[in-house]
Amino acid sequence: MSTLDDKINEHFAGYVVRKDLVKAVKGNAIVPTYVLEYLLGQYCATDDEASINSGIETVKEILRKHYVHRSEAGLIQSTIKEKGRYKVIDQISVSLNEKTDSYEATFDNLGIKKVAVDSGTVKAHPKLLVTGVWCIADVQYEFSEDARTSPWVLETIKPIQIARVDYEGYKGARTQFSKDEWIDLLMQSIGFNPDAFGRRSKLLQLMRLIPFVERNFNIIELGPKGTGKSHIYSEFSPHGQLISGGEVTIPKLFVNNSNGRIGLVGYWDVVAFDEFAGREKTANKALVDIMKNYMANKTFSRGVNPMGAEASFAFVGNTDHNVPYMLKNSDLFEALPSQFHDSAFIDRLHAYLPGWEVDVIRGEMFTRGYGFIVDYLAEILRHLRQEDFSNRPDQYFQISEKISTRDRDAIYKTMSGLLKVIFPAGGESPEDVEELLQLALESRKRVKDQLFRIDATYPEVDFYYVGSDGQKRRVQTVEEQEFPQFYNQKSAHDPIARDASGHSRDDIVIDRDEAPTGGLDAKAREKSDLSEGHHVFAENRKGVSYDKLFGPYIDGAQRIIVTDPYIRLYYQTRNMMEFVEMVIQRKAPEDQVAVHLVTAPNDGEVQKQRELLESISEACIGTGVDFTWAFDTSGTAHARDIVTDTGWKIVLDRGLDIFQAPMRREGFNLGDRLQEHRMAKGFYVTYVKQ
Repeated sequence: MSTLDDKINEHFAGYVVRKDLVKAVKGNAIVPTYVLEYLLGQYCATDDEASINSGIETVKEILRKHYVHRSEAGLIQSTIKEKGRYKVIDQISVSLNEKTDSYEATFDNLGIKKVAVDSGTVKAHPKLLVTGVWCIADVQYEFSEDARTSPWVLETIKPIQIARVDYEGYKGARTQFSKDEWIDLLMQSIGFNPDAFGRRSKLLQLMRLIPFVERNFNIIELGPKGTGKSHIYSEFSPHGQLISGGEVTIPKLFVNNSNGRIGLVGYWDVVAFDEFAGREKTANKALVDIMKNYMANKTFSRGVNPMGAEASFAFVGNTDHNVPYMLKNSDLFEALPSQFHDSAFIDRLHAYLPGWEVDVIRGEMFTRGYGFIVDYLAEILRHLRQEDFSNRPDQYFQISEKISTRDRDAIYKTMSGLLKVIFPAGGESPEDVEELLQLALESRKRVKDQLFRIDATYPEVDFYYVGSDGQKRRVQTVEEQEFPQFYNQKSAHDPIARDASGHSRDDIVIDRDEAPTGGLDAKAREKSDLSEGHHVFAENRKGVSYDKLFGPYIDGAQRIIVTDPYIRLYYQTRNMMEFVEMVIQRKAPEDQVAVHLVTAPNDGEVQKQRELLESISEACIGTGVDFTWAFDTSGTAHARDIVTDTGWKIVLDRGLDIFQAPMRREGFNLGDRLQEHRMAKGFYVTYVKQ
């Protein structure tokens, strides 16, 4: 186990489980993760290997005997008949039979209906009346000569969830973890290996939890297929309900006028709409209108009296095109059905999670570490819905007064959700708050900027906040930085560029002044005078390469000195090789260029490091580039910069290590071959003319 796993087991003994065990017991059972982890939590919530193995066998035996496979429903029915009663694990729903004035249960997999249920059971578990709930149930078989009486009787029922959670104990244990450790624990809890994700990517994953901790929070995530958009809502919590976007009706979602029965929003913390996108889809206008009213006012009405509810909405769907195509030809909401591609509906979304930044899920991204039993975490998150952390940022930062009340509420709700997930016990620093505040502002700005493209009556908003130093700090979306040539036009059908009050800044700069207009376009730079400047690049941005960053500034140089103390490991040496390749590609065939690297020795692996660096020197023979290197044994070279004999100095906070490492171990990945298709880490670059 890792050090983090040891710490998790020390402070949360009995509430955590090794996440890879789910696959070990699931087999071909089509059952949600929280059901399996409930059982694993009963028998495998330990770090003792022998106990884990014994627990796995116990859980497998329980599933073998009591989980109902549809293909074996007849066999289980026979077992119940012969034994008189039997315990089953199945998804159960209940309805009222008005003709007999009795409640009747339906077992989804077992395939039996009209199972008698007493009123006390229904009162104790009202969700059974709305939709299917996974339960452990005792079913009896009592044959009657009366053909009108069903032989099936539901004796006892227990929804699969943890009965009691010590919230204060949870908050107390949180203080034993650093911020980074806690984020990694949450990542492992939702099943992912934190080492496979950058910092921003982790926060985007955790944003999917906000609907579970915030009441009436509306979030949308649109992106490519296979990124796990619906996983959280279908597998993670017994308090969330995932429904297909095409199966939504007013009675199912809000209230049935014929019997007055409230719909999903009255019983679930989160209602998620899967496959929500699709321009060819249609939606009932009355449904759209009542959804808009609920999203704005937290109430709905189909009769005389309005009713309130607390369910959060999550909309997930696939995009048809990549980001630059959408920005050039339409907008980032283009995949929505026409009835939902409506400015009033979109304006009620508190946050837009950029699904195109989430990598396609692969096997190596899953964790073998320990995480919370998801049902335990789900109960904690539900408890946090009672809290309100929205005003916490006010002690450090002030949001622009020009931002509307609706925008401000959206930002504060997103901010409150992130703080509840990461800092439930408080203790966040100003730097922590600023990181989350920027993400919250960006998530709402993505919605508002697209609204401006869709409907010109919406005013432009300058999204910024003011720090304790009194300086304005503007926020941009990653796609705004990456595609400024497309981002700042209204739409394809109204291609009017924004005026000066909303023009694009190529990048956010530390001093918060305007960045040089050169941007990342190397060809445009080469046509004009190279300029000094300081640029900050957001994490997860694509379209960055050494050629665009450094190429124009090294052209004409005969000697280039790269100082980077962290050219030690294989991938770091590969970065150096790619820099040399860039020099070779840009120089004239007849030119001779010397590239010299100053780095630091890798303790314990110096010989391997020497071999890798020498391989670059050998590869350059006959190319016109002479690559040399040296160790800085004094330990004083902490700078990371590139200096040319033409007078340019390029300062880098990360050196050449600006890209996230591709995680794919087999197959092909464009990011392995083309730097522009890799996601970048957060970094800055400063150009200085000496």
